[in-house]
Amino acid sequence: MAPEGKYSDMSMPLNMHTARSALNQDAKLRQWAEQWLKNKERSASTTMTDEEFEKHWLYVRPERMHEGAIEAVAAYQHRNR
Repeated sequence: MAPEGKYSDMSMPLNMHTARSALNQDAKLRQWAEQWLKNKERSASTTMTDEEFEKHWLYVRPERMHEGAIEAVAAYQHRNR
């Protein structure tokens, strides 16, 4: 069993399954990935007010977390090398 905050299979080749498993098992990674994806979404939604964006994010969050799992986990790994 991996220590809390560490996903043991992060050395495996990154694919959707390993990325989603990592996000589901490592709360610290999931929080970082969600904020990273939220910032990425915000940079593409510059015409929205902060309030509009927060409502938008609540609606698109599940999809973005799923679609962006591989990219976010890869960014996290790169940042922590």
